[in-house]
Amino acid sequence: MIKNHNSPYDRGSADAYYRRPRLPHYFDGVHIHSRRIPAEEMTAQELADYHAGYDEEDDRKEWD
Repeated sequence: MIKNHNSPYDRGSADAYYRRPRLPHYFDGVHIHSRRIPAEEMTAQELADYHAGYDEEDDRKEWD
């Protein structure tokens, strides 16, 4: 499992942290302006990594 910035795991973790809905995706570059890869273009392993990142994130952003 790759946990680099913008990897499927990282994006799943970020979505959970920011209380966004579970919507598998990742970016193919180092910044958010890279190409967004949607779920339908992800491999089974990439989808599993996204869901692992989402499920394993136990911290949540507090929106005060």
